[in-house]
Amino acid sequence: MGAQWKHAGRVAAGAAKGALFTRLSKEITVAARGGDPNPVNNPRLRAALEAARKQSMTRETIDRAIKRGAGLLDGNVQYETLFFEGFTPHQVPIIVECLTDNKNRTAADIRVLFRKGQIGSVQWMFDRVGVIEASHPERADGEEAAIEAGAQDVKIDAENPEAGAEFICETTDLDTVRKALEAAGWLISSAEMAWVAKNPVTVDDDQRKEIEAWVNAIDENDDVHRVYVALG
Repeated sequence: MGAQWKHAGRVAAGAAKGALFTRLSKEITVAARGGDPNPVNNPRLRAALEAARKQSMTRETIDRAIKRGAGLLDGNVQYETLFFEGFTPHQVPIIVECLTDNKNRTAADIRVLFRKGQIGSVQWMFDRVGVIEASHPERADGEEAAIEAGAQDVKIDAENPEAGAEFICETTDLDTVRKALEAAGWLISSAEMAWVAKNPVTVDDDQRKEIEAWVNAIDENDDVHRVYVALG
């Protein structure tokens, strides 16, 4: 399933594009507030800006998000990061990351959504790592690229190698590995810090459909920023 849950219909409609921009803007704001607003000295902000540019977010929108995070705008909205942990139906570990301006509202909403699942501590079942999704126009060797770039691991879909590769690295090495891959001709589609399951859970087809429907309902909440599911 990958490090981060992919909502199948998210990029299909204009409303979904707007929701994506909102999430990207929130990430930029939080990254600018939590560290140096200069991306040169802030790896999280650099990754957030890269993701925003990949989606063609305007410079004006990006600048506004940075200024909001740095406290340079009147009526500044302060976003907080909240994590909710637990299990999906059929006991698959899940981490839900939210960015919100009202933690009480968000906590209440997520608890309602978790009714068919179970809230509990599962963070120890995941590793906090840097994840880079990339492809190479000449289908270069992903394993060799990982070694040369300093990545810890690489995941390649054996049935669809043209889809590219997912490089795993230490969170502190995210920007260094990204730059090394770009220098080697890899096209980066995303580069971010993520939670990756240590032992993904395998389920049958009917259980997978039920889990996917449940997770999609959580992912559609406006305050939900990222969802990580240990689904094999």
